[in-house]
Amino acid sequence: MSDLFDYLTPGAFLYIDLLAAFTNALNGALLAQRPDHYKGRYITVVGILVFAVFGGIGGGITRDVLLNDQPGSLTNPWYLILIFVAWVIGMRTAWTKGQQFRETYYQFMTSFSLPWYAIVGVQLGLEAGWPLLGAIFLGVVGPTAGRFLIDVGSGVPAKQFVQGEWFIGTAILTSLSFFFLRVGAYGGFGLSLGFVAATLVAFAIGFTFRVAAIWYAWEEPMPKKIPAWLLKGQPKRETLKEKMQPGWTPSWEQPEE
Repeated sequence: MSDLFDYLTPGAFLYIDLLAAFTNALNGALLAQRPDHYKGRYITVVGILVFAVFGGIGGGITRDVLLNDQPGSLTNPWYLILIFVAWVIGMRTAWTKGQQFRETYYQFMTSFSLPWYAIVGVQLGLEAGWPLLGAIFLGVVGPTAGRFLIDVGSGVPAKQFVQGEWFIGTAILTSLSFFFLRVGAYGGFGLSLGFVAATLVAFAIGFTFRVAAIWYAWEEPMPKKIPAWLLKGQPKRETLKEKMQPGWTPSWEQPEE
């Protein structure tokens, strides 16, 4: 048991990374059980576990594989332990208050993990000597690849490809901010803030933008030539501000018999 706790030795923001992995894993476990996500095809307990893994460490593993590194989430057992805990909580709380919690208060936690993983990706890209576009790509893959795997596995359009509250945009904004705050330390054109200072500034930018986007339901622009009849009847996206009102329930929630 003592060997297990040795893996919790503080360093490189380990605790923040574990919290972000747990947050995304629980989000994946709850998302997999949302009626408009599984489209009437019931997800098994194993399927929910797989989606929790995708959400928690899917993006990090994809990023590390691109860097030709050993995935830290597979060499430190605490990542999988926390994913298992998130899986159990997700199954026990999915109906119906759990889904309402995911759509409201939990959005602040997912808004925390998105810019964090973007920052980690860019920092690893800088350490590996990757140029701007490559580092930004890593900053986008880290926080979004897990959701891509969940959506594709559920048979729904990936969140990256449909109109939403600047999901990819938040990752890009955070990544660009962190890159130019740090790149000077690696000999590039930009500032040379230390890792902690650059992280705090870039995180504040990304987190604030993401919360504002979901609070006010800001959406990415659509192509101008889309015929109006294709958009007719599309439901209005609810803002987080509206969802936080007492008595709000998801529009897809079915009344209990």
